[in-house]
Amino acid sequence: MIRVLGIETSCDETAASVVSLANDSRPEILSNIVLSQIEEHAAFGGVVPEIAARAHVEALDGIVEAALADSGFDLSDIDAIAATAGPGLVGGLIVGLMTAKAIAAAAGKPLIAINHLEGHALTARLTDGLEFPYLLLLVSGGHTQIVRVAGVGDYQRWATTIDDALGEAFDKTAKMLGLPYPGGPNVEKAAATGDSTRFAFPRPMKGSAQPDFSFSGLKTAVRQASAAIAPLTEQDVCDICASFQAAVADALADRVLRALNRFRAEFQAIETPALVVAGGVAANRAIKQTLEQLCRQTGFRFVAPPLKLCTDNAAMIAWAGIERLQSGMVDADAFDFVPRSRWPLDGVSAPVVGSGRRGAKA
Repeated sequence: MIRVLGIETSCDETAASVVSLANDSRPEILSNIVLSQIEEHAAFGGVVPEIAARAHVEALDGIVEAALADSGFDLSDIDAIAATAGPGLVGGLIVGLMTAKAIAAAAGKPLIAINHLEGHALTARLTDGLEFPYLLLLVSGGHTQIVRVAGVGDYQRWATTIDDALGEAFDKTAKMLGLPYPGGPNVEKAAATGDSTRFAFPRPMKGSAQPDFSFSGLKTAVRQASAAIAPLTEQDVCDICASFQAAVADALADRVLRALNRFRAEFQAIETPALVVAGGVAANRAIKQTLEQLCRQTGFRFVAPPLKLCTDNAAMIAWAGIERLQSGMVDADAFDFVPRSRWPLDGVSAPVVGSGRRGAKA
């Protein structure tokens, strides 16, 4: 039996979780505590790093205690401590990683520094027992990437955004239209009663030979359309949201189809390959339905972990720690690890905006 305590503080959720794995059974999430900071940031229309870091400091000790209590095990029963060490807001990362170092040092446990993106990449193995290799579409507030996942630590980025991440585009669209934070769920809610054909928004990169994503032009089109008919009525806002969401779904489908075809060509022996969709934007029903239909048409298995495990959480961090323990990938110098605001999951592909490298959006 392996039990790992995971800690996640990369953005605006303070989270801790205990996950276990027995040799003869599937993994079990023994606890998964997540404290959201939405109320603290709502007035600012987005996450304020300084506020997020202070909130992590105030809450993390209690969250860790609650995670251990819910799991039914003491710290002495835990085999290792795993903590998000990047990418993310560096203030929050410092709080989480330093807390994990202190706990690991005091308890004499191994420390595992986890890449937040690896947590997302491996979640489908926690929830669905998925075998390697598979294709991952990661769509969240800070990340929009397509990644080939061939093993623990074996990742190849096939596409990324050349400007804004998709979640960022949703949030900025919501802000332009006067919708409250967080933007993604509120844009989706407004779109439900809107006319998706009213505005002919562009489908960025659709048909392009370049495999990447782009959303800045779509965001500009939304701004221009809203300015042209200002002041906006409630129905105008709903129609813009529906048209925006439809454009996003079409653009995603075009980009993902290229990756599915490439995966099929490179892994011909896999009869039913899998597409895993993770990240908060994966909760959007219109996007999810579009991708599910695409997978049915191409013979791919569609895998989307439960929403609570798609958004930021510590269970995915604890699970990534278990995966690394099992693979013998525990760094003896982990206590010297420095939090990284930029940390690409794929360290081989050439850095571009969106890759997670310093000097580019994560």
